[in-house]
Amino acid sequence: MRITILDDYQDAVRQLDCFKILDGHDVQILKQSYTDPHELAEKLKNTEALVLIRERTKISAELLSKLPNLRLISQTGKISNHLDLTTCSFYQVAVAESTGSPTAPAELTWLLIMNALRKLPQAIAAMQKGQWQTNIGQSVAGKTMGIWGYGKIGRLIAQYAKAFGAEVIVWGSECSREEAVRDGFLAASSKSDFFHFADVVTLHLRLVPETRGIVKLEDLRSMKPSALFVNTSRAELVEQGALLKALESGTPGAAALDVYESEPITDPNYPLLKMPNVICSPHLGYVEEDGYEKLFRLAFENIVAFAQGIPQHIANPEVLTAYPRSTGQSN
Repeated sequence: MRITILDDYQDAVRQLDCFKILDGHDVQILKQSYTDPHELAEKLKNTEALVLIRERTKISAELLSKLPNLRLISQTGKISNHLDLTTCSFYQVAVAESTGSPTAPAELTWLLIMNALRKLPQAIAAMQKGQWQTNIGQSVAGKTMGIWGYGKIGRLIAQYAKAFGAEVIVWGSECSREEAVRDGFLAASSKSDFFHFADVVTLHLRLVPETRGIVKLEDLRSMKPSALFVNTSRAELVEQGALLKALESGTPGAAALDVYESEPITDPNYPLLKMPNVICSPHLGYVEEDGYEKLFRLAFENIVAFAQGIPQHIANPEVLTAYPRSTGQSN
């Protein structure tokens, strides 16, 4: 098949062991992101299978209408708001999903929490300028760690916090809070209490219509002036512009971020990058060698299976009848 891998910023995919799975196929790798559907369609005009690195590119009806040769989208990770299955089915494009590990994003979240509390990036930057011990940070022990969302990643964060001597309080669905209590953690009685009492608030929610903008400006402003807000999930979970306004007003006192409303961020004058109380990392949550191997192995296996006429992990199986060689779906 003629395969294109999008948005490989680091040119990392071809270095993976699992890349050999695509031997014998015609593979094109695009390192640059294209936001113009016309420009991207020109790059993809001969593509039969498209590999998406998470949600880096939005797959719109306008784009799909210009890709008559496209038969399969192989998604690394789960389908999110960047792709509409109904639209893909309308254009007779099958979509295969893969699953990743929560370990890498959970570890990155914890790294950001530790770095932000101890103010380590600021201390390192000062030392590189010849300045010695310019700040005093805080430890995790004794803090109240607020976790919104108690899924796979949230559970890991709770265990890390417990190991470091922090108290864990969970907010989210009733089911999430009940599971947290069963695991020996606290459940917040209300969203307002959750934001008001937590020393650290970290988000671990999926972005769906119901969660878009779920964190409001008043939530952030109700946090302690000493509190830390962490977001490694999706920037759109926060009401647009609210975090910058809240930080400028002094509550919360700091933030650590790995996700942004428009990515990649290449402007050194991006407002949050200019704030001394904010740590920004370039969406590295899942960008880790072992995690990449797992994500891409399954994504590539899904392509090979489709090419062999035995499609697997197809999220919209109704389109398979359009392809004579696609005889069924295995899970």
